[in-house]
Amino acid sequence: MRTIPAIAAVFVLAVFTALAWTPVCAASPVVIHAMHLSAPTANRTRAVLLLDGRVDYKLFQLQGPDRVVLDLRKSRLAPGFEAPKGVGLVEDIRTGARPDEGVRLVFDMDNAVRPRSFLLPPTTDSPGYQLVLELTPDGKVSAVQAPELAQMPEGGRKVVVVIDPGHGGHDTGAIGYDGIEEKNVTLAVAKDLARMVDAQPGMKAVLTRTGDYYVTLDQRREIARNAKADMFISIHANACPDDCNTRGGSVWILSTKGASSTAAKLLAQSENDSFKLVGGVNLHDQQSSLASVLLSLSQGVTMDASRRAASDVLQSIGRIEPLYRAGVEHANFVVLRAPDVPSMLIETAFVTDRRDALRLANPKFQDRLASSILVGVKRFFMSTPPPGTWFAYQAAKRMRTAETEQRRDRLKGPGARALAILDGDPVQ
Repeated sequence: MRTIPAIAAVFVLAVFTALAWTPVCAASPVVIHAMHLSAPTANRTRAVLLLDGRVDYKLFQLQGPDRVVLDLRKSRLAPGFEAPKGVGLVEDIRTGARPDEGVRLVFDMDNAVRPRSFLLPPTTDSPGYQLVLELTPDGKVSAVQAPELAQMPEGGRKVVVVIDPGHGGHDTGAIGYDGIEEKNVTLAVAKDLARMVDAQPGMKAVLTRTGDYYVTLDQRREIARNAKADMFISIHANACPDDCNTRGGSVWILSTKGASSTAAKLLAQSENDSFKLVGGVNLHDQQSSLASVLLSLSQGVTMDASRRAASDVLQSIGRIEPLYRAGVEHANFVVLRAPDVPSMLIETAFVTDRRDALRLANPKFQDRLASSILVGVKRFFMSTPPPGTWFAYQAAKRMRTAETEQRRDRLKGPGARALAILDGDPVQ
């Protein structure tokens, strides 16, 4: 790691001191406790910043030489913070204080890259926020290249969301309070979600079933693949057969290494049994045909994307109903093995709980639930747009606008000289 030259640091400190006065009641700055840098593949480098709160930030690039700049507002480095040494696509990392009560991190690159970023909320496994920066070679993520804007037909293709209503036909799923059947709840919510997805610009929904009939595992998988899905969402409703008071929604993703809890293991076993016992599907026979898909899903990119998408959806669902699990859970759901895309299984609520069941049977709540899922899905696609899509087109336009504004801002203001030093630019 290289540090900012002493004269530059003194100048930055002077500017910061002159501009840093704030009222006593101002919120405390977000503390950046640590940063991890890794290269999961030869074509991808990831930086993860560990924070004690939500942070407002800007991400942009500079050329000659190639740099990626991350500006975090109202933040500070923890005592003893050390930026890691460069690995993968990153040659070096420099840090410094911004003149507006913030921190700047400059990633020196060996070649042009395309950055993507997203902020992960706290989970049971990670109590703090995580700001993740993904860096890939320039040619690998053409979706966010501004020159590509004119080449995208009608602003980019629509993302395809395959929505899978669980169970169906003679597979009723769980039967809960007052005889409410899971298969009917899942279909109603899935149809509402599909209607809302289709109403969004840049999005298209595909349902694995549109009525009360059974769909085999192979058919669900083929529907997703034939549709060239960008995301797979399986809708279910939970149950507690022992007449317990458990209630609330939860979101699950595939785990090939075991369940995240005993409840996760039991739930996966229950859902998977519907494929064993209904429709003549033998799970053991499926293992060889799904081997290649399972292998690809176990790789970092798809699993990580599923976790981020599921986290966005879970956070959104939590705004309208209690959560059974506060964090994204992992289990070996057979239905999630098929599509090699970000995939999740949503347990909308408990049909065995009187309060949950009555809400699930209410069309107004079904509509609200579908709307909350859509909010999380859109948030994921906005932060991680698939190449060539409408969302990538919008991201490219935002990046072009941000870069233009940044160049304009750098030409004025009392902190211009300090920021130029942090960027490694020659100072007049």
